[in-house]
Amino acid sequence: MNPTETEREQGSSTPAARTLMFQGTSSDVGKSILTTALCRIFRQDGYRVAPFKSQNMSLNSYVTPDGKEIGRAQGMQADACGIAATTDMNPILLKPKKDMVAQVVVHGKPLKDFDARAYREQYLKEAEIIVQDALRRLRSQYEIVCIEGAGSPAEVNLKDRDIVNMRLAGWADAPVLLVADIDRGGVFASIVGTLEILEPEERDRVHGFVINKFRGDVSLLQPGLDWLEAKTGKPVLGVIPYLHELGLEDEDSASLDAKLSKGGLQTSSRDQADLLDIAILRLPRLSNFTDFDPLLAESDVSLRYITSPDDWGTPDAVILPGSKNTVDDLLYLGASGLVTRIRAFAEAGGCLAGICAGYQMLGRRLLDPDRVESDVPELEGLGFFPTETVFAGEKRTERIVGTTSLSDAPVRGYEIHMGRTRFLEPVDQPFRIKIHDAPEAPESYHPDGAVTADGRIWGTYIHGILHNDAFRRKWLDGLRQRKGWAPLDETETTAYEGRREAAFDRLAQHVRDHLDMKRIYSIMGLH
Repeated sequence: MNPTETEREQGSSTPAARTLMFQGTSSDVGKSILTTALCRIFRQDGYRVAPFKSQNMSLNSYVTPDGKEIGRAQGMQADACGIAATTDMNPILLKPKKDMVAQVVVHGKPLKDFDARAYREQYLKEAEIIVQDALRRLRSQYEIVCIEGAGSPAEVNLKDRDIVNMRLAGWADAPVLLVADIDRGGVFASIVGTLEILEPEERDRVHGFVINKFRGDVSLLQPGLDWLEAKTGKPVLGVIPYLHELGLEDEDSASLDAKLSKGGLQTSSRDQADLLDIAILRLPRLSNFTDFDPLLAESDVSLRYITSPDDWGTPDAVILPGSKNTVDDLLYLGASGLVTRIRAFAEAGGCLAGICAGYQMLGRRLLDPDRVESDVPELEGLGFFPTETVFAGEKRTERIVGTTSLSDAPVRGYEIHMGRTRFLEPVDQPFRIKIHDAPEAPESYHPDGAVTADGRIWGTYIHGILHNDAFRRKWLDGLRQRKGWAPLDETETTAYEGRREAAFDRLAQHVRDHLDMKRIYSIMGLH
């Protein structure tokens, strides 16, 4: 590319990257996935490209190589770009803790908890500077920055202090593609209505529309597309058909809720009687639910969520997942009657697994003397491990490598938690995590997690533990053996990371086939 002098950063001879921004008529229209697709397309076409989302609200986190926390979507987009994720790609992350209160994470580290009004009135001016500085650094390092908006640019009550949509597009000098989800209905009204609410200069920044999640014969849609272009004077740059079994993680629980409301999670095409029934507790403050994505790809697994005792069924294993508020979610399990079900299941010989908050719940006590997570200073746990967890003010965020006695291969993952767990009695700790500041010393490991003597119940702080193919398969084959089934043949097992890379390429080709990339390059001033 050949940027002009006006595109150079002020006070620098480094050309500023070209930009492209996806904004949506509402949340969950597919902005994250389309940004991921364009990141991979630009990379395939030879550009150095990076993703950017100024402010993300999500409980689904990603840990950068330097141990910082950003939104999972931007981590995934960086993977699609083939680059290491940094906090400049998502400088502000909001993690809801309870109604109207969120933990504000700035450049990967917790700042403080804000309620919605205080955040808007007290912090957004400072956030503007943080966002602009992060964007400036990215634009000095890459040739293209692919930007994702948040929610809708037509939220009139938020526009004066907007840092995620049209004001950000102005700071980035970014052409905007407006994305609408036809699957939810009202697509033409949502597009025209959004444009009507925008200011004239904002409307001018919209260079075209992308209609996403289309199912059916596009020729039947054509009269509507013609009407839309005549009405707005702007082109429809693509109609993207719904892509089934995408194979990539969702950004947050809103997309998970939508998936569940339309018939549940993906399962194998095998007969249900031949599948392992694995159930996940659907906590109100569920976090990092992408921990379980690799199970969706396994040919012998049926995965589902439990929200009440009526959903229990006859699972082969139950997983207690991560949570942004362990105490309140454990209280929910007790009030709903699920604690009684969990204990009865375990006493009858059932298999349990706990990850992060779920691991903490499996212990005897949760202590929060400084009210870090909740207003409850002490709470009884499920009691399967002789542990107690104290919630501290400092969050641990780190990528890890290690080993485990539960499989024969190394494991990788990441930690994100406020609690510190201590043992009241000796217990088998099956995971050993390498200490980064002493990589060569034989004693440079610390133990993690716990497992019962019979191996039925285990827990760990390691998010992503099920992304480790050998560990996941060993656990699943153990569940199979408990049912009297033979281990699955190696030809039927899944290599998750290879599948994920293939999914990036499949997504990119799908979008490339249905999006006018030549026109998009022209809009960006590239050839």
